[in-house]
Amino acid sequence: MTSQSLHQSAHIGTALRRVEGQQKVTGAARYAAEHPVPGLLYGWLVSAAIARGRIRRIDASEALAVRGIVQVVTHENRPHLPFFDKSYSDEVSVPGSPFRGLYDDEIHFSGQPIALVVAEALELARYGASLIEVEYLAGDHNTRLEAALPEQFEPKRKRSTYQPPKNRGHAREAFDAAPLKVSNVYHLATEHHNPMEMHAATVVWEGDGRITVHDKTQGSQNVQRYLASIFGFKEDHVRVFNPYVGGAFGSGLRPQYHVYFATLAAKMLERSVRVVMTRQQMFTHVHRPEALQTISLATDRSGHLQAIINDCSSPTSRFEHYMEVIVNWGLMAYQCENASAEHRIAPMDIYTPGDMRAPGAATGMTLFEMAMDEMAYRVGVDPLEFRRLNYSDKDAMDDKPYTSKALREAYDEAATRFGWERRSGAPRSMREGSELIGWGMATGAWDAQFMKTSARAALQRDGRLEVACATSDVGTGTYTVMAEIASDALGIPIDRISVKLGDSELPSAPVEGGSWAAASTGAAVHMACETIRDRLVDGLAKLPGQPLGTPEVGQVVFEDGRVSLASHPTSSVALADLMDAMDVERLEATETAKPGLKGMISEMRKARSTHSAIFAEVKVDEELGVVRVTRVVIAVAAGRIVNPKTARSQIIGGVVMGIGMALHEETLTDHALGRFMNHNFAEYHIPVNADIADIDVIFVSEPDHEVSPLGIKGLGEIGIVSTAAAVANAIFHATGYRAHSLPITIDKLLETGVSTAA
Repeated sequence: MTSQSLHQSAHIGTALRRVEGQQKVTGAARYAAEHPVPGLLYGWLVSAAIARGRIRRIDASEALAVRGIVQVVTHENRPHLPFFDKSYSDEVSVPGSPFRGLYDDEIHFSGQPIALVVAEALELARYGASLIEVEYLAGDHNTRLEAALPEQFEPKRKRSTYQPPKNRGHAREAFDAAPLKVSNVYHLATEHHNPMEMHAATVVWEGDGRITVHDKTQGSQNVQRYLASIFGFKEDHVRVFNPYVGGAFGSGLRPQYHVYFATLAAKMLERSVRVVMTRQQMFTHVHRPEALQTISLATDRSGHLQAIINDCSSPTSRFEHYMEVIVNWGLMAYQCENASAEHRIAPMDIYTPGDMRAPGAATGMTLFEMAMDEMAYRVGVDPLEFRRLNYSDKDAMDDKPYTSKALREAYDEAATRFGWERRSGAPRSMREGSELIGWGMATGAWDAQFMKTSARAALQRDGRLEVACATSDVGTGTYTVMAEIASDALGIPIDRISVKLGDSELPSAPVEGGSWAAASTGAAVHMACETIRDRLVDGLAKLPGQPLGTPEVGQVVFEDGRVSLASHPTSSVALADLMDAMDVERLEATETAKPGLKGMISEMRKARSTHSAIFAEVKVDEELGVVRVTRVVIAVAAGRIVNPKTARSQIIGGVVMGIGMALHEETLTDHALGRFMNHNFAEYHIPVNADIADIDVIFVSEPDHEVSPLGIKGLGEIGIVSTAAAVANAIFHATGYRAHSLPITIDKLLETGVSTAA
């Protein structure tokens, strides 16, 4: 079946176009700030001008005198708010005290929302915000990671997803004794989420203590519980919708302050209120934290790793302790008897950092792979062969076998497609006119996670099927994956399947993140459809004359809305006729998929991961230092691929973000003000079409039924992991310049003198 053949039954592995694509390209899909509501009020957030201190005075009188401005909400007039931290916690909270807007006069970070102007028109609210007068008592602040290092610590209480590293052997002694070694500090700049859809919430006041919330979030039920806990609503009196999300990448995992302020104002005024962050305000909440990673590697003269020492420092806010899994990846990836790691966080006067696509791995694995390339050159071994030489068939840190690991195959397929065998090993040995050519590679890894998720399937008498789950589609293709899995299970044509998600009243699902949605939601959908299938097979006995007999489930085939015997496919019955015989209008089933289902392996017994091999070609103008990434080949081993079309899109998106990490993305801070300065699309550089050339995606066959019943692993994150390292390594091969800090901008190359680099 082609990707355009929606009228046919789809099967897992079909390159199907997005089932919600038409709604998105025609504008029929409504996002959080696009829902029409009668009598809607508009809120505009006022942001703090200092990084730390207190509000001495806030005067809203001039704004309130403007006709059409309904209220200015501040810490002085806000409704009652709970005291205990647990009231503000959410499903993916980190240790510490969650931010609570307008709770008091204290300023924790630059850009902190300190007031909400509510008006009858958006323009009025914005104008009113310009009239607010604020006097501050500014305190000393610090937004420089190096200055915060004396305060850094390793928290005793970790977030549930954090896994502390496990050391082995005697790393320091082995490093000192080894004949070949490298040791450097690698740096990753702060990065910010910049999805197309800015964070927004439309809170509809329904009366009778009920609200309906349209929110830009990755977890409708998480937001539902969060708002009910803070504002005293009964949980079932808060309904949250997020059926369409214009990109999130982790920025919507936790409820952001826009929905908090919109709900606070709606309850206070008993009116419907919408709050939308500006693009500048998108730089005042979660971001990928800066990292300083000291990586020390040592080998014997043949290139076998003798020691790995991998230590990292990263920032957190002063009110929460945010920590990613950064230092573990190198310890897991390669054979080495002596390995140690430590990760500590340093408190700064910033908002709490947060998850951004492949949190931890995009930082830690990327920087580690840059060090691995450097070590390969120190040994004098081809970078690909160096990784093969130190390949580990098991998770070397936890000493666990993998459920599956097709990384060797990924190396082979990507290297062949890229033409790696034609690579000249010496730096600056390949050129084309005035451009130096470089070829680099790296290894990627990410967790293959599976989370408890429920889904409902409902088959109508007319042959239409509806599947539903509260999970979110943040642009990854979840609608299509759910439809495709349901079609595969029941043989219903795609155009007769509807998918509902992004509604807190639907069967429960965790926050969408970590690349677990396809495996987890897909399993729940498949189980619900299987339950309906079993009932239909039982119902064959009720057909007049029993034309198909009374077969077992394994003896029948569901295809194109009909059921037939596998042994006699020409003899079939329409599902509608079967339901007539069963005298039912609707067959419905809700099932829950969770770790430990039949065939799956306990997380304690085996390691679960996806892997990738990334090969990049760059061309560097020898005089100007301009870098072009002209080719990327990435081979991905990520279980069974449900939809190659949307899967490829996911990997391409991750690779593009990885190129941004390598060459473009860097949030710059004015440390005197304690404020991010390039908080716009003009100055926060992200890759555009002109920066992206050919990206060739290969999927290595690796069905893994120990990770999920359908053999699926997640794809959302693996595309970005180590892509920046492959680009950085290619730049070294082209120029001889060894980067230890990302992004590699033109000024860095010119400062090192690429035209004279040795």
